[in-house]
Amino acid sequence: MRLSLGSPCTLPSTSSSTHSRIQCCTLTHTQPIRLNRKQPLENQPLKKWERLLHPVDSADSMPSWFPAHRPVKLGDRWMEYQGVRNWEGLLDPLDDNLRGEILRYGDFVEATYKSFDFDTSSPTYATCRFPKNTLLERSGLPETGYRLTKHLRATSGIQLPHWIEKAPSWVATQSSWIGYVAVCQDKDEIARLGRRDVVIAFRGTATCLEWLENLRATLSHLPKVDSDKGPKRHGPMVESGFWSLYTSGTTMGPSLQEMVREEIKRLLKSYGDEPLSLTITGHSLGAALAILSAYDIKTTFKYAPIVTVISFGGPRVGNRSFRQHLEKQGTKVLRIVNSDDLITKVPGFVIDGDNEVANNKENLNVAGLASWIQKRVEETQLAYAEVGRELKLSSKDSPYLNSVNVATCHELKTYLHLVNGFVSSSCPFRATAERVLSHHNR
Repeated sequence: MRLSLGSPCTLPSTSSSTHSRIQCCTLTHTQPIRLNRKQPLENQPLKKWERLLHPVDSADSMPSWFPAHRPVKLGDRWMEYQGVRNWEGLLDPLDDNLRGEILRYGDFVEATYKSFDFDTSSPTYATCRFPKNTLLERSGLPETGYRLTKHLRATSGIQLPHWIEKAPSWVATQSSWIGYVAVCQDKDEIARLGRRDVVIAFRGTATCLEWLENLRATLSHLPKVDSDKGPKRHGPMVESGFWSLYTSGTTMGPSLQEMVREEIKRLLKSYGDEPLSLTITGHSLGAALAILSAYDIKTTFKYAPIVTVISFGGPRVGNRSFRQHLEKQGTKVLRIVNSDDLITKVPGFVIDGDNEVANNKENLNVAGLASWIQKRVEETQLAYAEVGRELKLSSKDSPYLNSVNVATCHELKTYLHLVNGFVSSSCPFRATAERVLSHHNR
C-alpha cells in the first residue's frame, strides 16, 4: 500500500511560531530517517513463533534509529505533556514534542526486551542479562540521563500440578524479571524535562505461566479502600491474571506490588520536595501492569506526584468502576493503540456507553443493548471499560507495510514506527518518517 499524492496542508509547528508544510503527508522540517525498504516490515523473517513473546530482537545499538528531531525543552509545559489536561489539543494532529516523549518512553520499554534472557536452554532464562549500572547502555540507550535503581520481578499465582515436575524447567518458571525503575539524575535532562522524572518500564508476555495468566480473563474484585462506598459487587474489578502477576509472591521473594511500593516509598522520601513525575510505561502485558501499578501507587501514597501511564498495545484491564477510580485519583493514561492489533480488543466486552471509544464497533462494543442483556454480560465478569485517552494508529496507514498480520501489528517496533509517522486523522502518515530497522533483520 502506498499513500497517494495529495495537496499540501499546513499545521501549526509545536516548537515555533512558524508553520510546517506537509506535502503528501511529509513534514518538511523533519529530517528523514532511512528505513530498510528491501523488505516490508511484515515480510522480514521471524526467528520463530516466540517473536510474539518478545517483539524486539536483541541488538547492540539503538541510537541508529532514534527519531531525527532533537529533544526540546518542555519547561513549564511539562505537566501538559504528562497529561494534566488529558492531552487536549495534542493528539490530532499529534504534537511533535509529545511524539518525541512517546518515542522516548518507548525506548525505555524496548530496553526491557533487550535485557531479558529469552533463551529457554540458558540457566539464566527469564532473568535480566545486565546489571543495573549498565543495563541502559548495553540495551542501546547510553545517554538518557537516567540511572536504574531497581530491578522488578513478576510472579504467577497459578498453582501447578505435580506432573509439571517432569516437564522442562522453563515451562514452570514461576517468577521472572519484568522490568525496572529508573530515575533521571542528569541536571541538563532534568532542566529540559522541567522536573525530575521516575520511569517504571515493563516488558510484555514472555513465559508460559504469563501466557496462562493472560487467559484468565474474568474480572476479580480489588481490595476495598477507604473511599469505596456501596456493595463490593459494584466496586473496581480487574482481569484476574494481570492482578495475579502483580500481587503474587513466593516464600523466596516479594510480589511485584511490594517491590513497586517499596521503591516508590524510597524515592518519594528522597525527592518528594522537588518537582517530580512518575511515568509508567509498558507494552502488551506490560501495559496492563503499568495501569495496575499506577492505580496501586495512587491508592497507597496519599501525596503521590502526578502519575502518567504511556501504554503500547495494551489489552483491556478493568471494569467501569476501575476506570472511575483511576479518574478520581487523577491518574493519567495515554493508550497508544494500533487499530489492526487484536490484543487491544481483548479481553471481554465493552458495554460502557459513556466512554469515547465505546462507540467504536471495532472494540466489540455492545453499548445500546437492552439493560437486561447488559446485566447478563456484567454477570459473566467479562464487562470491561477502556481507560484514559487513546492515540489511535493503523498499520494500514504506513507506506512501508504492504499487508497486515497479527504478529507485525502487535510488535513494539511497529508501534514506534507508527507513532513516528502519524500526523493527524486527515493526514495519517508522513513519508519522511522512516526508521532504520535493518538491525532487526537477523
